[in-house]
Amino acid sequence: MNKMRHNNFPFDPAKSPVFYGWFIILWGTLGVIMSIPGQTMGVSTFTDHLIDALNLSRNQLSTAYLLGTISSSFMLTKAGKWYDKIGARWLGGIITITLGCVLIYLSQVDRIAFSLGRIFQIGDLQFYLSFFIIMLGFFLLRFSGQGVLTMLSRNMMMKWFDRKRGLVNGISSVFVSVGFAISPLVFDYFIETYSWRWAWIFLALIAGFGFSLVVLIFFRDNPEDCGLEPDGESVEQAERRSKIKHKAVKQFTLKEAQRSFPFWVLVIALSMQALYITGFTFNIVSIFESASMDKTIALAVFVPTSVISVFISLAGGWLSDHIKMKYLLLVFLVGQMISMVSLALLSPGVPYVFLIIGNGIVGGLFSVLSSVVWPRFYGRQHLGAISGFAMSALVFFSALGPLMFSFSFTRLGGYSWAAYICLFIVVVNFFAALKADNPQEKLSA
Repeated sequence: MNKMRHNNFPFDPAKSPVFYGWFIILWGTLGVIMSIPGQTMGVSTFTDHLIDALNLSRNQLSTAYLLGTISSSFMLTKAGKWYDKIGARWLGGIITITLGCVLIYLSQVDRIAFSLGRIFQIGDLQFYLSFFIIMLGFFLLRFSGQGVLTMLSRNMMMKWFDRKRGLVNGISSVFVSVGFAISPLVFDYFIETYSWRWAWIFLALIAGFGFSLVVLIFFRDNPEDCGLEPDGESVEQAERRSKIKHKAVKQFTLKEAQRSFPFWVLVIALSMQALYITGFTFNIVSIFESASMDKTIALAVFVPTSVISVFISLAGGWLSDHIKMKYLLLVFLVGQMISMVSLALLSPGVPYVFLIIGNGIVGGLFSVLSSVVWPRFYGRQHLGAISGFAMSALVFFSALGPLMFSFSFTRLGGYSWAAYICLFIVVVNFFAALKADNPQEKLSA
C-alpha cells in the first residue's frame, strides 16, 4: 500500500487556510490519548476484576501480562518498518480497528475461556486455557494500543515540524498528560456504573472503531507528500532561518543508530521508566493499601501529577528547541530517582508529596524524550524503524514491571525492593547520560 495514495481525499491538506501541521498535532494527540486502553494505566483499573473473573492469582495475571507484553515487543520493530512503508494514515486505520476488536474480545475473555473449557471438557486444565486466553488478549492489546498506535501518532506529529518540534510536542503533552491523569477515574466510573465488560465495550466503540474514521479521514504521514514543508515554510525560508540548526545533517539507519552511544542511554532511560511506571500503575491499589492509603487516594494521585507534568512538558518542549537534549535527559533521570526513593519510603505525608513531584517531572519530560529526540538525533527518513526498535525495548521492559513489583510484594514483603533495584540502574545511567550528546552535532562540526 502506497502511503501517498489518496492524500488529497477527501480533502487536500495543502489548501487548508491554516498550516495543516497544526491539525496533525490535534489528531496525533488524540491518537496517543486513544491508546490509553492499551497502556498499563488503562489495564490497571481492570486488574482485580480479571483476577476474580478468570480465577487467577495476582502473580499469575502479572505473568500473563508479562508474556503477552514481551511477545508484542518483538513485533514493534517490524511495525516501525511497516510505518516507514505505508505511513501513519493506513497503518493507523488498520491498528485502530484491531484495537476495537481486541477490546471486545477482552470484554468477554472469561466467557470465552470457560466456554472453550466446557466444549473440550478440559477439567483440571482450565487454568492453562484461561491463562493462554488472557495472555493472547494482553499481546494484542499491548501491540495495537501501547505499541503501534502510540508510535505512529507521535512520529506523525514530529514529522510535520522541525524548528518548532519541541514546542508542539510540549503543547501536545499537556493534553496527553490530562488525558492520562483522568483516565483511571473515568474507567473506574464506567466499571462501577456499568460493569467492567461494558466499560471495555464502550472503549472499543470510542477508541477503536470510532477513532478509526478520524484516522482514515484526517491522518497524513509527511508534509512533503502533501506538497508542504515542515513548519509550514518553503525550503528557502527554512534554510534562511538560523534555528534550522536542528535539521538533521545525516539520516541514520537503524543499524547506524544502534552503534551510537546516546541511543542506548536514551533507550535504557525510557525503558526503565516503562518498567517502573507499569509496575507502579499495575499494582497501584495494592501499593497504596500497603502504605495505609485507600483506593480513592491511589487513583487520585494521577491528577496532581498531571498538573506538574503539564508545566514541565510545556517548559521542556520549549527548552528542547534551545538547549541540548542531554540536559533534559539528566533532569528526567533525577525525577526518576525522586519518584523511586519516595515509593520505597511511601507513607502519608512527605514521601507521598515527593512521589507526585517525581512522577510529574518524569511524566512531563517522557514525551519530549520519546518523541523529539529520535528525529533530532537520527533524522526522519528511518524514523519508523528507529522509534519502533525503541518502542520495542520500552514495551519489553514494561512487561517486566508488573511481575517484578508483584514478586517484590509477595516474596519480599513489600514494594521497596523493586523500587531500589530500579533506582540503582537509573543512578548508573545518570552518569552515562553525561556523555549522551547529539551525534548530529559532531557531523555538523
